Amino acid sequence: MLLELKRIHVPPGQRVLLKDVTWQELETILEELGDRRAARIAYDKGILEIMAPLPEHEYDKEIIGDLVKALLEELDIEFLSLGSTTFKNQLMAQGIEPDQCFYIKNEARIRGKKRLDLTVDPPPYLALEVDITSRTHPNIYEALKVPELWRFERGKLQINVLQDGHYLDLQESLNFPKLPLVGVIPQYLEQSRTAGRNTTLKAFRLWVQQQIQQQ
Repeated sequence: MLLELKRIHVPPGQRVLLKDVTWQELETILEELGDRRAARIAYDKGILEIMAPLPEHEYDKEIIGDLVKALLEELDIEFLSLGSTTFKNQLMAQGIEPDQCFYIKNEARIRGKKRLDLTVDPPPYLALEVDITSRTHPNIYEALKVPELWRFERGKLQINVLQDGHYLDLQESLNFPKLPLVGVIPQYLEQSRTAGRNTTLKAFRLWVQQQIQQQ
Protein backbone atom coordinates (compact mmCIF):
# COMPACT_ATOMS: atom_id res chain seq x y z
CA MET A 1 0.00 0.00 0.00
CA LEU A 2 2.76 2.47 0.93
CA LEU A 3 4.68 1.73 -2.27
CA GLU A 4 1.53 2.35 -4.29
CA LEU A 5 0.79 5.53 -2.31
CA LYS A 6 4.22 7.02 -3.02
CA ARG A 7 3.61 6.57 -6.74
CA ILE A 8 0.32 8.46 -6.67
CA HIS A 9 0.41 12.06 -7.83
CA VAL A 10 -2.74 14.10 -7.24
CA PRO A 11 -2.83 17.32 -9.33
CA PRO A 12 -4.50 20.37 -7.73
CA GLY A 13 -8.27 20.13 -8.00
CA GLN A 14 -8.20 16.36 -8.57
CA ARG A 15 -8.87 13.41 -6.30
CA VAL A 16 -7.95 9.76 -5.96
CA LEU A 17 -10.24 7.08 -4.50
CA LEU A 18 -8.84 3.96 -2.83
CA LYS A 19 -11.26 1.14 -2.00
CA ASP A 20 -11.17 -1.55 0.69
CA VAL A 21 -8.77 0.42 2.89
CA THR A 22 -8.69 -1.01 6.42
CA TRP A 23 -8.52 1.17 9.51
CA GLN A 24 -4.94 0.09 10.15
CA GLU A 25 -4.02 0.96 6.56
CA LEU A 26 -5.66 4.36 7.03
CA GLU A 27 -3.55 5.01 10.13
CA THR A 28 -0.41 3.97 8.28
CA ILE A 29 -1.27 6.15 5.27
CA LEU A 30 -1.90 9.20 7.49
CA GLU A 31 1.44 8.65 9.19
CA GLU A 32 3.17 8.30 5.83
CA LEU A 33 1.52 11.44 4.41
CA GLY A 34 2.46 13.46 7.50
CA ASP A 35 0.94 16.65 8.84
CA ARG A 36 2.65 19.13 6.53
CA ARG A 37 0.85 18.43 3.28
CA ALA A 38 -1.62 20.16 1.03
CA ALA A 39 -3.71 17.05 0.32
CA ARG A 40 -6.88 16.40 2.35
CA ILE A 41 -8.39 13.01 3.13
CA ALA A 42 -11.88 11.67 3.74
CA TYR A 43 -12.54 8.10 4.92
CA ASP A 44 -15.93 6.46 4.84
CA LYS A 45 -16.19 2.77 5.75
CA GLY A 46 -13.29 1.49 3.69
CA ILE A 47 -13.23 4.14 0.94
CA LEU A 48 -10.38 6.63 1.19
CA GLU A 49 -10.38 9.84 -0.82
CA ILE A 50 -7.23 11.91 -1.24
CA MET A 51 -7.77 15.36 -2.77
CA ALA A 52 -5.38 18.20 -3.60
CA PRO A 53 -7.06 21.63 -3.31
CA LEU A 54 -6.86 24.42 -5.86
CA PRO A 55 -5.28 27.80 -4.97
CA GLU A 56 -8.76 29.37 -5.21
CA HIS A 57 -9.97 26.87 -2.62
CA GLU A 58 -7.16 27.76 -0.21
CA TYR A 59 -7.78 31.50 -0.56
CA ASP A 60 -11.49 31.17 0.12
CA LYS A 61 -11.09 28.95 3.17
CA GLU A 62 -8.43 31.21 4.68
CA ILE A 63 -10.53 34.38 4.32
CA ILE A 64 -13.75 32.76 5.53
CA GLY A 65 -11.84 31.26 8.46
CA ASP A 66 -10.43 34.71 9.30
CA LEU A 67 -13.94 36.19 9.19
CA VAL A 68 -15.20 33.55 11.64
CA LYS A 69 -12.27 34.25 13.98
CA ALA A 70 -12.97 37.98 13.84
CA LEU A 71 -16.64 37.33 14.56
CA LEU A 72 -15.84 35.18 17.61
CA GLU A 73 -13.34 37.74 18.90
CA GLU A 74 -15.77 40.65 18.55
CA LEU A 75 -18.44 38.63 20.36
CA ASP A 76 -15.87 37.77 23.07
CA ILE A 77 -16.45 34.03 22.66
CA GLU A 78 -13.61 31.68 23.59
CA PHE A 79 -12.72 29.32 20.76
CA LEU A 80 -10.00 27.08 19.44
CA SER A 81 -9.27 26.89 15.73
CA LEU A 82 -7.74 23.58 14.63
CA GLY A 83 -7.58 24.05 10.87
CA SER A 84 -7.50 20.80 8.90
CA THR A 85 -6.94 18.49 11.86
CA THR A 86 -7.76 14.85 11.08
CA PHE A 87 -10.92 13.84 12.92
CA LYS A 88 -11.68 10.15 12.98
CA ASN A 89 -13.71 7.60 14.89
CA GLN A 90 -12.66 3.98 14.57
CA LEU A 91 -15.96 2.69 15.93
CA MET A 92 -17.78 4.44 13.06
CA ALA A 93 -15.02 3.68 10.52
CA GLN A 94 -15.10 7.29 9.38
CA GLY A 95 -12.69 10.21 9.27
CA ILE A 96 -12.42 13.66 7.70
CA GLU A 97 -10.12 16.66 7.43
CA PRO A 98 -12.17 19.87 7.24
CA ASP A 99 -10.86 22.96 5.51
CA GLN A 100 -11.21 24.75 8.84
CA CYS A 101 -12.86 23.93 12.15
CA PHE A 102 -13.62 25.56 15.46
CA TYR A 103 -14.21 24.33 18.97
CA ILE A 104 -16.61 26.88 20.46
CA LYS A 105 -19.16 25.73 23.06
CA ASN A 106 -17.04 22.64 23.69
CA GLU A 107 -13.69 24.49 23.68
CA ALA A 108 -13.02 24.10 27.41
CA ARG A 109 -13.28 20.30 27.16
CA ILE A 110 -10.35 19.99 24.77
CA ARG A 111 -8.29 23.00 25.87
CA GLY A 112 -4.64 22.02 26.26
CA LYS A 113 -5.01 18.59 24.68
CA LYS A 114 -2.35 17.59 22.15
CA ARG A 115 -4.24 14.62 20.72
CA LEU A 116 -7.94 14.11 20.12
CA ASP A 117 -9.92 10.88 20.01
CA LEU A 118 -13.53 11.30 18.92
CA THR A 119 -14.50 8.08 20.67
CA VAL A 120 -14.10 10.06 23.91
CA ASP A 121 -13.55 13.73 22.94
CA PRO A 122 -16.25 15.98 21.46
CA PRO A 123 -16.09 16.86 17.76
CA PRO A 124 -15.50 20.46 16.63
CA TYR A 125 -18.62 22.60 17.01
CA LEU A 126 -18.27 24.24 13.61
CA ALA A 127 -16.61 22.85 10.48
CA LEU A 128 -16.01 24.70 7.22
CA GLU A 129 -15.82 23.12 3.77
CA VAL A 130 -15.07 25.11 0.63
CA ASP A 131 -16.63 22.94 -2.05
CA ILE A 132 -14.67 24.06 -5.14
CA THR A 133 -14.24 20.47 -6.35
CA SER A 134 -17.37 18.84 -4.86
CA ARG A 135 -15.40 17.27 -2.04
CA THR A 136 -17.75 17.86 0.90
CA HIS A 137 -18.90 14.75 2.75
CA PRO A 138 -21.83 15.83 4.96
CA ASN A 139 -22.62 12.20 5.85
CA ILE A 140 -19.23 11.87 7.57
CA TYR A 141 -19.78 15.07 9.55
CA GLU A 142 -23.24 13.82 10.51
CA ALA A 143 -21.78 10.52 11.73
CA LEU A 144 -19.12 12.34 13.74
CA LYS A 145 -21.90 14.56 15.17
CA VAL A 146 -20.42 17.93 14.23
CA PRO A 147 -23.22 20.35 15.28
CA GLU A 148 -22.72 22.84 12.46
CA LEU A 149 -21.25 22.55 8.97
CA TRP A 150 -20.68 25.57 6.73
CA ARG A 151 -20.44 24.75 3.02
CA PHE A 152 -19.25 27.40 0.61
CA GLU A 153 -19.93 26.59 -3.02
CA ARG A 154 -20.19 28.73 -6.17
CA GLY A 155 -20.10 31.97 -4.21
CA LYS A 156 -22.85 30.97 -1.79
CA LEU A 157 -22.72 29.99 1.88
CA GLN A 158 -24.92 27.19 3.17
CA ILE A 159 -25.31 26.72 6.93
CA ASN A 160 -26.12 23.12 7.87
CA VAL A 161 -27.28 22.55 11.46
CA LEU A 162 -27.45 19.05 12.95
CA GLN A 163 -30.93 18.12 14.15
CA ASP A 164 -31.98 14.55 15.02
CA GLY A 165 -28.81 13.20 13.42
CA HIS A 166 -29.23 14.95 10.06
CA TYR A 167 -28.30 18.35 8.68
CA LEU A 168 -30.90 20.98 7.94
CA ASP A 169 -30.12 23.95 5.70
CA LEU A 170 -30.91 27.01 7.84
CA GLN A 171 -30.60 30.75 7.36
CA GLU A 172 -29.05 31.34 10.79
CA SER A 173 -26.11 29.83 12.66
CA LEU A 174 -26.57 28.25 16.09
CA ASN A 175 -23.38 29.99 17.15
CA PHE A 176 -24.32 33.41 15.78
CA PRO A 177 -28.11 33.80 15.94
CA LYS A 178 -29.79 36.88 14.45
CA LEU A 179 -26.80 37.60 12.18
CA PRO A 180 -27.47 37.39 8.39
CA LEU A 181 -24.20 35.56 7.71
CA VAL A 182 -25.49 33.59 4.70
CA GLY A 183 -25.40 36.80 2.70
CA VAL A 184 -22.72 38.75 4.56
CA ILE A 185 -19.85 36.23 4.58
CA PRO A 186 -19.79 35.84 0.75
CA GLN A 187 -20.06 39.63 0.44
CA TYR A 188 -16.92 40.25 2.51
CA LEU A 189 -15.07 37.38 0.85
CA GLU A 190 -15.71 38.98 -2.52
CA GLN A 191 -14.70 42.39 -1.17
CA SER A 192 -11.34 40.97 -0.05
CA ARG A 193 -10.44 40.16 -3.66
CA THR A 194 -10.22 43.87 -4.49
CA ALA A 195 -9.86 45.67 -1.14
CA GLY A 196 -7.38 43.24 0.42
CA ARG A 197 -7.53 41.04 3.49
CA ASN A 198 -6.74 43.56 6.25
CA THR A 199 -9.07 46.27 4.94
CA THR A 200 -11.87 43.74 4.59
CA LEU A 201 -11.42 42.32 8.09
CA LYS A 202 -11.48 45.82 9.59
CA ALA A 203 -14.72 46.57 7.74
CA PHE A 204 -16.21 43.26 8.85
CA ARG A 205 -15.29 43.87 12.49
CA LEU A 206 -17.00 47.27 12.29
CA TRP A 207 -20.12 45.62 10.86
CA VAL A 208 -20.15 43.07 13.70
CA GLN A 209 -19.81 45.86 16.30
CA GLN A 210 -22.76 47.67 14.73
CA GLN A 211 -24.86 44.48 14.89
CA ILE A 212 -24.00 44.03 18.58
CA GLN A 213 -25.06 47.60 19.36
CA GLN A 214 -28.40 47.09 17.60
CA GLN A 215 -29.28 43.96 19.55
